Amino acid sequence: MFAEAIGGWLTNSLALLADAGHMLTDVAALSLTLAAIWFAARPATAKKTFGYYRLEILAAFVNGIALVLISLWVIYEAYERWQAPPAIKGTALTIIAVGGLLVNLVCAWLLHGDHEHDLNMRSAWLHVIGDALGSVTAIAAGVLIVSFGWLWADAASSVLISLIIIAGAWNLIRESVNVLLEGTPAHINVKAVEDVIRRTENVEDVHDLHIWTITSGMEALSVHIIHREEVSQKALLQTIRTRLHDEFGIDHLTIQMETLEEEQISAHPCFSGANCFDSEVKVRATNH
Repeated sequence: MFAEAIGGWLTNSLALLADAGHMLTDVAALSLTLAAIWFAARPATAKKTFGYYRLEILAAFVNGIALVLISLWVIYEAYERWQAPPAIKGTALTIIAVGGLLVNLVCAWLLHGDHEHDLNMRSAWLHVIGDALGSVTAIAAGVLIVSFGWLWADAASSVLISLIIIAGAWNLIRESVNVLLEGTPAHINVKAVEDVIRRTENVEDVHDLHIWTITSGMEALSVHIIHREEVSQKALLQTIRTRLHDEFGIDHLTIQMETLEEEQISAHPCFSGANCFDSEVKVRATNH
């Protein structure tokens, strides 16, 4: 970050300055990622019964917003420079950008392992990949400036990398918001889950099925299952748990088992605590 900031100032390159500014945000973003991972490991409490897992999702959301804001700023600066391209030292720009690329490739390799399944790690990986792409475009701009004297290549490369970062950040924001709103995980089909439960022997009906994500890689499910009178609830529950684990990888389950008669009783207004006598009197008075 310091090398590109100083190099950008000395060479008058927006691409290097933008990449250095991006790295400055990455320092904060990676620190936020690390803090979220550390804090999420704390045990659940009486006031936080799910623990602090969602902090990782919040960190991913904040990182995504930061990526978009920085990219928009770079595009604005590029527009300003496009109007009047300043003199740029192309050779020095290229050498510094190559150094930045090597560092970012090492960081991307270190973060690669878990980025596909962990939104928080993906946000960190996206920051580093964004920096690596920034270094590539800066190298391209330096080569064009040295070879052809195209000063506008510096601004153009900044816009290109900003658009790439925005595209990746938008997907990150969309996925993190879906988790925060307790939406259905993208890789799970609710209808398929319902069909699997319905096809299980001795299951008569399924309702109130909800599937959501607690944090990356941790899906939860709650459902009411109506079963036949003579069935063993313990055996049926174990069968359903096994099928949901094998076919969808869902292990955090809350399943209410009930017969049709029990379900009808629980649905009756008197069962829920309503004053049935008062309601009956009001109905009779109205009819009269």
